[in-house]
Amino acid sequence: MESIEPLGKLERLGGAAQYDMCGSCVNPKGDTLAHRQRGEMGKWVYPAAMPDGKHILLMKVLMSNTCENNCLYCVNRSGKDRPVLSFEPEELSSLFMNMFNGNLVQGLFLSSAIYKGVNRTMDRMLRTIEILRCRHRFRGFIHLKILPGADLGHIERAVKLADRVSVNLEAPSGARLKRIAPEKDYTEELLSRIQYLSGLINKANYGRRWGPKGQTTQFVVGAAEEPDTEILAVTKNLYDRLDLSRIYFSAFQPAQDTPLDALRPTPFLREHRIYQVDFLFRRYGFAMEEIGFNGKGLLPLGKDPKMIWAENHPERFPVEVNTAPRRVLLRVPGFGLKTVKRVLEVRREHKINCISQLQMMGAVMKNAQGFILLNGVYPGKPLSSQMEIWEPEKVHFGESTIASPV
Repeated sequence: MESIEPLGKLERLGGAAQYDMCGSCVNPKGDTLAHRQRGEMGKWVYPAAMPDGKHILLMKVLMSNTCENNCLYCVNRSGKDRPVLSFEPEELSSLFMNMFNGNLVQGLFLSSAIYKGVNRTMDRMLRTIEILRCRHRFRGFIHLKILPGADLGHIERAVKLADRVSVNLEAPSGARLKRIAPEKDYTEELLSRIQYLSGLINKANYGRRWGPKGQTTQFVVGAAEEPDTEILAVTKNLYDRLDLSRIYFSAFQPAQDTPLDALRPTPFLREHRIYQVDFLFRRYGFAMEEIGFNGKGLLPLGKDPKMIWAENHPERFPVEVNTAPRRVLLRVPGFGLKTVKRVLEVRREHKINCISQLQMMGAVMKNAQGFILLNGVYPGKPLSSQMEIWEPEKVHFGESTIASPV
C-alpha cells in the first residue's frame, strides 16, 4: 500500500469518488454542460441538496480505491495497475473533523471500492462513522454507501448510524447488469439489500439516535443499452413499493482504459429528461402509463415530458387558474410546485387577473399560455392555435405493463 499524507489521500480518493456522481448536470439550453457541479475546494467537496431543500457541502470520498469487482465501466475495477490507497478509520475521521471545524465541509458521503473483502471494507467504513458519532459527537449529515453483498449485521449498524444509506442498482435488471458488472448478483447482492433496508427504515425509530432519513439508489444510464422504459418502470416500483427517498441517474461517460471506453457517451440531456420524469413521479402524481416514449422506448429529447403529456391530452385543457384544484394546476406546463402553492394562496384573497401576476409567482408563461384561462379568457393564444404538432418523434403511452424485478 502506498504511503501518503492524509491530505494527499483525500485529493486522490476524493477525486476517485467523482465517478460515483449523483445529480442532474444539464443546463436549461440542453446538454452542453461540460462537467458536474462541485465545490471550490476540489474534487472531494460537493454541494448536495437536502430533503428540506437546503444545500450543504459534503466531503465525498472513498475508503479505498482498489476493488475486487470488475465493473466494466469503472476506473477502480479489479486488475487495474495502480497504487493501492486506503484510509484508516481514525485517519479519515480526524481529517473530516478538521475540515468540519474549519467550516470547509458540513457533512460526509462515504463510499469505497471493495478492498480485502466486503465485510472488512464495511467494518472500516462503519468504524469511521462510529468514531465520528461517539468520540467526536458529530451530529451532522452522513450518507453511507452499502456495498454489494454486505451482510445484514452491517446493514443494521449502518441504519443506526447514518442519516442516509444507499445501494446502487446500476441497471434495471439482472440481464442488463451482467453487461456492465458481470460479477455482481442483481437479486441477492443488490435488490435484496434494498428490500431489507426498506424494512428497517420503516420500523418506528428502530431505536436509533441519528437517522436514517431514507435510502437512495442510482442507475448508470446507457451503458447497458437499456431503454428508458426499463429504468423508469423500476424507478416507479422502487418509489411505490419500497418507499425510496430518491433515485439518481448518471449518464454513462466512458472512462479511459476501461473495457467500455469505446462506447458512445450517453447524452446528458437524456439524463435530464429521466430526472424530469422522476420528478413527475415523486411530486406531481404521474403514473408510468402517462409518460410518453418514442418507438425505441426512449424519452424524446426535444421536449419536456410534462409538455408532451399536456399536448397529447387537449381534453384536460384549458384550466381556469382561479378555480382549478391543486392536482389540476400541477398538470399545467410551466406551473411548478411553488407556483401552484402561490396561486392557491393568492386566490384566497383575490382573483388573479393577468399574466404578470402569474410570472411573479414563478410561472413560465411561454409554456403555460394556451393551457390556462384567467376569468374565462385565454391570457395568450388558445391551445388549438399555438400548440406545436409533435413530429420529430411520435410518442406512445401505456408502458405500465413493463416487467419489473421489484
